[in-house]
Amino acid sequence: MTRTAAREIAIQLGFSVAGTGQDPAAAVEAFFEPEHYATLKAEGDLYGERPSKRDMDFIRRSVTGVAEHKEELDGLIGRYAKGWRTERISRSAAAILRQAMFEILYLPDVPDAAAMDEAVELAKGYEDPDVVAFINGVLGGFYRAEVAGGPDGQKDESDG
Repeated sequence: MTRTAAREIAIQLGFSVAGTGQDPAAAVEAFFEPEHYATLKAEGDLYGERPSKRDMDFIRRSVTGVAEHKEELDGLIGRYAKGWRTERISRSAAAILRQAMFEILYLPDVPDAAAMDEAVELAKGYEDPDVVAFINGVLGGFYRAEVAGGPDGQKDESDG
């Protein structure tokens, strides 16, 4: 399984957990029960193979971490969603944004550019072009201000 596929599954599970309030660890375990996961093959290539141990670790960390940091991540989405009311943001767009922001903030083994680029690419499969552009803009603003060090993306050298 590719990291992209593992990321998409994590986003789908995060979407489900956010909508149902289910315990994230329980949701992951139930999703990957052999009998259940086998039934998903008919839904598409995404479920063609079981995740490796490494991919399962990524999925578990993502789903539980996004749930644990949901309020913080939603606050960041609201801060960088210029011109969009948070209630206007679709649940799938929010799930994609939460996943990318979580990876950037809490998964140092994931390159920031990969988290952002793949979020935008995955969004193309779920959202209209204007929402994809919105996701790209939110992630760009978030990254420049929160990670790169300021609105222009330049870290202040005096910050040490």
